[in-house]
Parts: sequence; C-alpha cells; structure tokens
Amino acid sequence: MSLVAKATTKILDGKSVLITGGTGSFGRAFVDRALTSKARKIIVFSRDEQKHYAMERAYGDRRMRFFVGDIRDRDRLQTALRDVDIVVHAAAMKHVPICEYNPIEAVQTNVNGARNLIEAAMANGVERVLALSTDKAVSPANLYGATKLCMEKLLTAANAYAGDRVTRFSCVRYGNVMGSAGSVIPLFRSQATKGRLTITDARMTRFWIEMPEAVALVLRGLELMSGGEIFIPKLPTSDIETLAEAIAPGIPRASVGIRPGEKLHETLISAEESRRTSDLGEFLTIWPEFAFHATLAGVRPGQPLPEGYTYSSDCAEPRLDLAETRAMLARVA
Repeated sequence: MSLVAKATTKILDGKSVLITGGTGSFGRAFVDRALTSKARKIIVFSRDEQKHYAMERAYGDRRMRFFVGDIRDRDRLQTALRDVDIVVHAAAMKHVPICEYNPIEAVQTNVNGARNLIEAAMANGVERVLALSTDKAVSPANLYGATKLCMEKLLTAANAYAGDRVTRFSCVRYGNVMGSAGSVIPLFRSQATKGRLTITDARMTRFWIEMPEAVALVLRGLELMSGGEIFIPKLPTSDIETLAEAIAPGIPRASVGIRPGEKLHETLISAEESRRTSDLGEFLTIWPEFAFHATLAGVRPGQPLPEGYTYSSDCAEPRLDLAETRAMLARVA
C-alpha cells in the first residue's frame, strides 16, 4: 500500500493542532487535509499578515484559528501553544542564496526558532512535535542545510530534555516539493513564456516529492513517532535537463552555473546514518543514536539497510525518464 493510501487523519481527531509556517505551500496543503479530520482546533501560526488575511477569507471552518507570530518570539509561541496537543513545524527560511547572504537571519529563524518551539512545547505539555527537514541537511554545503541539520539535532535531543514530560519530538526529511513556492518548476514555466530557460548545471539531479505525499508522510510520522526518529520517504529523482525538456520542449536553455551553496546531487541518507536506518516498506526511518526513553529501548523494526548504503539523487531509483517526468508534472499543473 502506498504512503498516501495508508495515511489517515485519525491521529488528529479530538486534538488541537498548530502548524508553524501555516500560510506556506505545505501549511495550506496540511490544513486542507486536517480539515477532513475530527480535529478539535486547527491553528495557523505565521508571520505573514497578508497570507493570514487571505486564508481567513478562504476557509470558513469554525475550528480554524489564526495567530500572527514569529517563531523567533518565544513569548508569542508560549501563548500560541496553550492547550495545543500536536505541532507540525514547517516555518523556516528556505531559499539557499538568501540564507547564504543573510546568515544571521537564517540562524535566528531555523535554529533559534526551533529552540523556542522546543521550550514552549515542553512548557505547555504539547504531546507531539514533528518538524519538516530537507535533504540539504545531509552533509550540508550551504547555510540553509546547516541550519536544518542543527534543527534536526535540536529536535532529536529535545527528547532527552523532555524527560518524563509527555512531549515527544521527531522529524521528517524529504526532497524538493513539486510546484511549491520558490521551486524550479514554476520558474521554468515562467521562463518558457519568455523563450529561454536558465540551467544551473546539466548534471544536476534532485529528489522530488508531490505535496500529497509530503502531507501523508507527516501524518504517518505523527501516528508512529516515539520521539527522535527521522522519517524519510522513497522518492523518484530526475536530472535538470529532463525536467526542463518536460516543462518546455524545444525552448533554448542557457547554462548560468551553480548558485552559491548548491550541490550537484542531494542526499537523503548518508552512509553514517544508514547504519541506524530501517526500511519499513512505505518509508525509511533513521533511529536516534541514543534511547532517550523506555519506549525506544531496543525498538528498531523493519529491514536494516546494507552497510555503507547512501541514498543519493545521482544513483537512487527510480530515475524518471521524459515521459514519466511529464506525467509527474501533469499532476501539479
């Protein structure tokens, strides 16, 4: 059974759920799915006032709440998390070049913001916190990836700080979300109307995940988490030339070089991490290095990965061909 088919919203039933970065691409998709559940309350937490206004007008469900706030502001988080059971942490600075040129801002949001969330969640007795991470956190070559690696480490270690409290912290880690704000797909579609695409490097490969899969991964992670796990989906890859041809066949392409901090290929699981990773069929799970609490003692279900295994976009299967890439793109038109 596929990840999307297996994921349900049952974990949200009767719960108060808060989504940081809730006005973003993932946040809105998660809210749409959460509204099909029997959640008691769904809270959107974001610093973007205009997007809050637009969402309030778009959604008429009486369970919805909107908190304008920044995860850098611990006091505001403390207020927002009162009576909250589940947190999905999607707020972040994510554009690689912007993070490279504004490093302090990226650290304030992605690292200090995670710390604020951890402390506010424990203080308020939140049951489950699941954070969104990225393949760029593996052997990071840019500041964005480094801050996301720090976020993962903070969330994992937070289970030790939680001690006998009810709060548990875990992460999901995935690749590029198709069609999300700032991704290359809308950029290529826009450039195609002007008759020229800009390619960074023809050798570049990336993992791709569709938004329903990302939402399903989060729901399954919330359902299965004990605290400290990193859940990773099995994703297709494509190279940038195939993607460009699928979006804009025959349109001239110009090579502009790799942007600051970019990699040719991305990695979802490093060789070091693979030693404590299990294949659970629907996805892969990296187990924490330490058993922070009794529920994790000796628990590593699934099939262990081969020694030295690396889950990298240049060699992972399946690699999408042109027809498969076009079919994938048609689903996010």
